[in-house]
Amino acid sequence: MASTDFPAKWISAAPDVIAADGSEVRVLCVTARGAMAMFTLPSHAVSKAVAHRTVEELWCVIRGRGRIWRKTGDREEITDLVPGLSVAIPTGTHFQFRNDGSQPLDIIAATMPPWPGDAEAYFVDGAWDPTV
Repeated sequence: MASTDFPAKWISAAPDVIAADGSEVRVLCVTARGAMAMFTLPSHAVSKAVAHRTVEELWCVIRGRGRIWRKTGDREEITDLVPGLSVAIPTGTHFQFRNDGSQPLDIIAATMPPWPGDAEAYFVDGAWDPTV
């Protein structure tokens, strides 16, 4: 493991925590201004719909296929999630994602600022019925 001046961390085999939306979270590097994690949603699973109070996230799909629903005010859209695609989740955006495939849906995400704690995410009405 690297020093705290130059953080480095491998993706763990087991999740560090289960997110409020029901996805598995493997925490990666964390600094004062941002954090990185891998989110995994099992095959054919649908997350709970949530929004974030203070953080924004940038996602990049690395494996699997699915969809993400995002809503801000009266504007909403559903975007296909495929490997190589990145999406932004601005602060306060309602969102929900689903895995439409037979393999896990893996997403690497940057969270800015770093995740502040359990009260950050709150539940909202979503596009689909959750399964996790």
